Amino acid sequence: MSEPLGSAVQLDTAEPPPAPVVKPPPTTEQRVLPLRRPGRWIASAIVLVVVAQIAHGLATNPFFQWDRFSYWFLRPTILDGLLITLEVAAYSAVLGLIGGVVLALARLSRSPVLRAVSWVYIWLFRSVPLIVVLLFLYNFSALYQTLSLGVPFGPAFFTFDESRLATDMVVAVVGLSLNEAAYAAEVVRGGILAVDQGQHEAASSLGLPKGYQFRKMVFPQALRSITPNYVNQLIGLIKGTSLVFYVSLLDLFGSVQSMGSTYPGDIVPLLLVATTWYLILTSAVSVVQFYVERYYSRGALRTLPPTPLQKVRTGLGDLRARVRRETAA
Repeated sequence: MSEPLGSAVQLDTAEPPPAPVVKPPPTTEQRVLPLRRPGRWIASAIVLVVVAQIAHGLATNPFFQWDRFSYWFLRPTILDGLLITLEVAAYSAVLGLIGGVVLALARLSRSPVLRAVSWVYIWLFRSVPLIVVLLFLYNFSALYQTLSLGVPFGPAFFTFDESRLATDMVVAVVGLSLNEAAYAAEVVRGGILAVDQGQHEAASSLGLPKGYQFRKMVFPQALRSITPNYVNQLIGLIKGTSLVFYVSLLDLFGSVQSMGSTYPGDIVPLLLVATTWYLILTSAVSVVQFYVERYYSRGALRTLPPTPLQKVRTGLGDLRARVRRETAA
């Protein structure tokens, strides 16, 4: 019999029973095994064998004459040449960097004359070999016996005797500096261009002088990019000082060459002495590069890269923790 119209329909509003709680099975500690990489171990073993063979050959081959190497390594003649190498490299690095900054700013200038002159200078000295520049400067007195400063096409106010000014040290430093400035200019210009354009706009919006903007805002940020590239140039400069021997300056390589001519039987240990000293110099520059890059990376990185001493401490701490875990297990 049908329900009468208007009667209320009752709905079942009772809540469903709660779902049974399923307890997860008890977990057990499982050791995570690292992925095996046999290729890496085989390659490492091959490299170690090759390195061991090279080291054994260097240590046992009588051709290298390590006793003569130890005799020549700290001789006064070699140390005097090393001092000249350091002086030439230091002066050329400073003058080359200053010249590179000036040329880079000229390349970025709005003046077409400055841009053109800077471009021609960089193009010229990057195209001419360094030995040609040194030999040209060494014989410069044959072209110009005197140098003068004064009014163009007019009287001279100051006159210099080029033969007295152009000593062997001056020729070497000037030649290396002129060559280094051309390469440093492109390194500096690339570092400045690497700075975000918004930084330039922010510096200009403050209404500060252009020189102050460059010194305090733009150049410090550009140094992050300039430092590693210029250190490569500096290492090349240190090795390039060996060419000053051809302008009669007895640097490290010149001293080795001179001693090799006097003692032809010691030419191999003398070359090893020069090689070792160049390795020491370039390694010292690389260490300085690391700390300079670390200093200028502040603000760009959340955590600074650890120093070698910090890496050693961290490695020792990890080793101690691993030993404790294995002992407890």
